[in-house]
Amino acid sequence: MADKRTQVGIVGAGPAGLLLAQLLMARGIDSVILEQRDRAYVEGRIRAGVLEQGTVGLLAEAGVGARVAAEGQAHGGIEISLAGKRTRIDLEDLTSGKAVTVYGQTEVVKDLIQARLAAGGEIVFEAGDVTPVDLDTNRPRLLYTHDGETRELHCDFIAGCDGYHGVCRASLPGSALKLYERNYPYAWLGILAEAPPPSEELIYASHPRGFALFSMRPPTRSRLYLQCTPDTDLADWPDARVWDELRARLGPDDADMLREGPVLEKSITPMRSFVAEPLRHGRLFLAGDAAHIVPPTGAKGLNLAASDVRYLSWALFDHYENGDAHRLDSYSETALSRVWKAERFSWWMTSMLHKSGEVDDFDARIRIAELEYLLSSRAAMTVLAENYVGLPF
Repeated sequence: MADKRTQVGIVGAGPAGLLLAQLLMARGIDSVILEQRDRAYVEGRIRAGVLEQGTVGLLAEAGVGARVAAEGQAHGGIEISLAGKRTRIDLEDLTSGKAVTVYGQTEVVKDLIQARLAAGGEIVFEAGDVTPVDLDTNRPRLLYTHDGETRELHCDFIAGCDGYHGVCRASLPGSALKLYERNYPYAWLGILAEAPPPSEELIYASHPRGFALFSMRPPTRSRLYLQCTPDTDLADWPDARVWDELRARLGPDDADMLREGPVLEKSITPMRSFVAEPLRHGRLFLAGDAAHIVPPTGAKGLNLAASDVRYLSWALFDHYENGDAHRLDSYSETALSRVWKAERFSWWMTSMLHKSGEVDDFDARIRIAELEYLLSSRAAMTVLAENYVGLPF
């Protein structure tokens, strides 16, 4: 058995694990990342692409902000379409100059991997059978296999950044966690198309036929979504039907804004909210999707991972540089406070914009009334804008 020693063992080479490693490296704290998949798979995963201003700043602090600044699309507003009528939410005006940046998570991951490897940081791709052990001691370990050999990584701390289906949260005893979950009765049918987006800003459309989102990734491509049922079969949705439905939900006055092009990818995304508490067990700390999931409506998944990493990096800086454990001890409480606010916002956006199978019942009318109020009230728009651009760390 081959043994290795590091200060922080990180499980998962997604945005959370990679960003944490990069921030730690900048302060001279050693880490090793263990990733189950190969590099091509990790860099090819298509995910979210709306970055809060705080996330953009954190990437710059980690030394990977150059391409975001050069290629990311700063958006000072979003549009909400209600039954075919669009209203712009001016994010910059409502939040004293804050905005969001459209830049794909795939590109964030590529930037972080390239920067880490260029600086001599270690990522063990195709690490199999990763198992955290001795979490309640001062010397936790990560057992794993690589190149046919059983290995051991000795750590001071372990960061579980391995996603919802990862091993870190699953390795904890059931009594150590309380799980909160909501599964929504709808999903998103998403396409990536080689076609210019219909607008320079995102359009969130609430329509009697269901929700639709019109986004972009990058400027020459459209990332488009339709509300559907979780059991939707992609075979029932040929490209022509998808384009027709997107036009219908955009509304007759705006349907001509949509430009068709070759569909590069098509998928179904289920909708769920999930939080595990606490985010610490012994020397194991959970961050990102390993700890919480949000529906994509509010664009909070990657940004919540970044905020977890912000708090955890601060805690590790204090431990190693000042011998101060206060932030480590309060990490879970601090991170969860922001997590639950983002969960609330994502739930609210999702519930308000999606049709829930209702035709003309009380809940349907309340949902429409809430949207109408939002689009007519500067105070209500300000609440949306403050949450959309990101609450402070």
